[in-house]
Amino acid sequence: MNREQIAAEALSKARTGQSYANYPAIVKGFMEKGLPPEEVKPRENVFTFHAWRALGRCVKKGEHGVKVFTYISCDSKETDPDTGAEQTSSYRRPWATTVFHVSQTEEIKS
Repeated sequence: MNREQIAAEALSKARTGQSYANYPAIVKGFMEKGLPPEEVKPRENVFTFHAWRALGRCVKKGEHGVKVFTYISCDSKETDPDTGAEQTSSYRRPWATTVFHVSQTEEIKS
């Protein structure tokens, strides 16, 4: 996967994620950084590093985001030793990521 594909996938996941469980942690984390809660809007102005790249922005050097935990979908392929048939199973596993507020980013200059 190239850089653009990674960024596009990250943005898609950020915009279509199912869970709102991290919202309180995101708001609290940015409040601790001095942002008022009404300015913190996950899926609107808070995204991951790669999602910001897909939006034409980059995280400013030296910025520290808020770490959150989520679940990602994974696929596992196994071969049945008796039949030799390949079986695919899907599962979700925990994943830590960091999100950044728009104020911590700047436009990517062409």
